[in-house]
Amino acid sequence: MTKDEVNCALDKMILSASGWRGVFAANCDEEGTTKEIPQAHKIICGAAAFIFAEYLQESQNNPLVLIGTDTRPTGKAITDTMIPVLLAAGCNVRFSGITAAPEIMAWARSAAGAAGFIYISASHNPVGHNGIKFGLTDGGVLAAGEANKLIANFRSFFKKDDCIQKIETLISAVDPARLKSVYDSEAAAKAEAFKAYYDFCGVVVWGGDTGGNTEIASALKAGLAKRPLGVACDFNGCARTVSVDKDFFCALGLKFDCINGRPGEIAHRIVPEGESLEPCKALLEKAHARDASFLLGYVPDCDGDRGNLVIWDDIAGKARALEAQEVFALACTAELAHLVRTGTDISKAAVAINDPTSMRVDRIAEAFGVSVFRAEVGEANVVGLARRLREQGYIVRILGEGSAGGNITHPSAVRDPINTVLAIVKLLSVRSGAGKDGLFEIWCKCSGQAEKYREDFTLADIIASLPPFASTPAYSDSAVLRINSKDHTLLKNRYQKVFLREWENRKDELKSRYGFCGWEARAYNGLEEKRGISKFGEAGRGGLKILFFDGENREAAYIWMRGSATEPVFRIMADVCQKTFPGNQGAEIERFLLDWQRGMILESDK
Repeated sequence: MTKDEVNCALDKMILSASGWRGVFAANCDEEGTTKEIPQAHKIICGAAAFIFAEYLQESQNNPLVLIGTDTRPTGKAITDTMIPVLLAAGCNVRFSGITAAPEIMAWARSAAGAAGFIYISASHNPVGHNGIKFGLTDGGVLAAGEANKLIANFRSFFKKDDCIQKIETLISAVDPARLKSVYDSEAAAKAEAFKAYYDFCGVVVWGGDTGGNTEIASALKAGLAKRPLGVACDFNGCARTVSVDKDFFCALGLKFDCINGRPGEIAHRIVPEGESLEPCKALLEKAHARDASFLLGYVPDCDGDRGNLVIWDDIAGKARALEAQEVFALACTAELAHLVRTGTDISKAAVAINDPTSMRVDRIAEAFGVSVFRAEVGEANVVGLARRLREQGYIVRILGEGSAGGNITHPSAVRDPINTVLAIVKLLSVRSGAGKDGLFEIWCKCSGQAEKYREDFTLADIIASLPPFASTPAYSDSAVLRINSKDHTLLKNRYQKVFLREWENRKDELKSRYGFCGWEARAYNGLEEKRGISKFGEAGRGGLKILFFDGENREAAYIWMRGSATEPVFRIMADVCQKTFPGNQGAEIERFLLDWQRGMILESDK
């Protein structure tokens, strides 16, 4: 093994605060199901473990590292490299085997003596990919600043002449008895992680104690007793197959059905978007035909930290998928109404979101009198922004990346389909009683739609009450561009010249056809949003958004761009308020804006 071979493999990986990812399958196939990884990747994994050990040892001796994997075939080969290095480098290790991402993060919060965790996953990437996530004991991945420090240390390590020999020596130096003890204790570690997560789910969902004895929990259970509700899940062989989902849902009185429930039984592409939701739709339709109380379904990704939804549509008489932006909007509506129901003073409440989250969330938050703050794409950025807002005195119960679906509900610091599903269940089941309005009734009153509330409301009624927006799905083919430019600052400066020319040529048409009377450019880097930027290149490798304003200076639409930090693609999207555009005109404008955006970027990509 040579440094050139290792560096070649390293150059093909993407290292970011969201995780270190690449194709790990030994045959270099993105969809490969081999369990083996190349020797170069073993060195990379060993080095990652060593650098994390050094990072933890800056603050404590013999740190305890928790480690787990999703269900990708290459997960075991990676942990079989990292665990010996951690032990030989002076760490203690507990290995929980296949563990959902929110599960290992909940475990890290409560495990006695834990210093941090390593989680092996490439999230929603294809099965031949894999990756590494690092975190401490605050329930999330490393904050962006600390993650960048780790990346810098990792890259510096590979500049040393003896870097490969160092990792090989550590692997061979491990005490066999200590290594055997780690694997012998896997079942006990998994059981502890499972219980920690189960208990923590109660704290998050109810905003109270683990036993679910809060007023919200009691109201939900009473609601389910009157109106039973069933949930279907296509696990797609993910890490949630061996997590708490069924136990937790059934304990509440929810009915539960699932398919592809064996770990590693990956039946279709991992990203829970588009065609990946079709099996769950079929499952929900079958379950609904058998029992009309089955109204919801969800599909997690491989590490189980997100789950997009399908619903039973009474009007269409069949199941349909919800767009990711719809899912997040529903979760925001539920959790902000939750705050109102529980008597929380929301005069200084906030929602923290990423830059391409639809403006419908701004409209929902406005109805409740809640502020909205945006960070650059990346879960670590949104979590970091929420933490900063709390330090400033804000209440931030819900946060997340609306463009990717799912939500993060405080005190959790990671997306979790249990929280997403139960946000919708709360909207449906926490109804009026004991002198308190139900969550949907609260939303209707706050949004000036009291006339839309009725006692026998359905999920379709809730969805119809949301602010109408047309948004580009983040994982649709139309949202992805392949570009040649490596310098995104230069690309955005070129784009500025193209946009200014286009605006001058089209401004009369845009005003007469769509009511766009002005625009503003905003940049998103890490936790920071810069408004009214004069140089588009200020966005660098972060997000760049062009907002369009109507005649009342209200945000009516936007176009957005950013290079992915976890995939070799450039993402674009458009978001349009449909309130002023009847029928399908909003969707038509979204398509026009997206095509216009694509053309301007490609012209700029010289």
